Amino acid sequence: MKTLLLLLGLSLSLTIMAKDKRGHQYFQIKVYHIKPAQESGLDTYLQQAYLPAAHRAGIAQVGVFKPITQDTADVKVYVFMAFNNLEQYAALPGRLEKDAAYQASAGTFMQGYNESAPYNRIETILLTAFEQMPMMALPALQTPKNERVYELRSYESATEGYHINKVKMFNAGGEVQIFKRLGFNAVFYGSVIAGSKTPNLMYMTTFNNKADRDTHWKSFSADPEWKKLAATPEYAHNVSHQDIIFVRPTEYSDI
Repeated sequence: MKTLLLLLGLSLSLTIMAKDKRGHQYFQIKVYHIKPAQESGLDTYLQQAYLPAAHRAGIAQVGVFKPITQDTADVKVYVFMAFNNLEQYAALPGRLEKDAAYQASAGTFMQGYNESAPYNRIETILLTAFEQMPMMALPALQTPKNERVYELRSYESATEGYHINKVKMFNAGGEVQIFKRLGFNAVFYGSVIAGSKTPNLMYMTTFNNKADRDTHWKSFSADPEWKKLAATPEYAHNVSHQDIIFVRPTEYSDI
């Protein structure tokens, strides 16, 4: 019996890993909270140390985004990464610790500058990808990065049940497919599994510029399929709070 249970456990573990390998990704969003004077040092660290090391660790694309309108009292920088499975996510700190080039490039930043901290704090959010978009995607945009508008949305729900219902609305309900059909150029959709605000989901859509963004949302609001979905009683009251953050990729961002 013990042998059978061990085999069943191994089979389940292999199944979970196989699902991840088939493309069910996990996402991390690190939010650096900094002072204006710390921004240059953070950019140097991310561009010259962190992104190259992440690439060496097998993470092809790392997104670095800054709010179009910054709060100077709490400047934020968003760093987005996609992992093929939780093992890859858990292994990254160890990979960085053993990466001599990273350690050499990041040393001053990690230790602070003349005993002054390089950032105020880091907020970390871990998400699991939606069924209808199991992998992140690079946006297909034509404009320079300094003109683009990326929209990061967070939908909180009053209970876990309402959160599951909202995720279902995106997947089985067809909300993801409506966004896709209307050309919203989504980077990811994810359910937060660890973070300071739960239960909630987050997603990012991308546009060539502000006018392009407004045109897309106007078409979304008028879309008959969306109107029908939004009026479905099954999906009523499943969002208790939402945050909308307009960000723009840095020039060295991969996304």
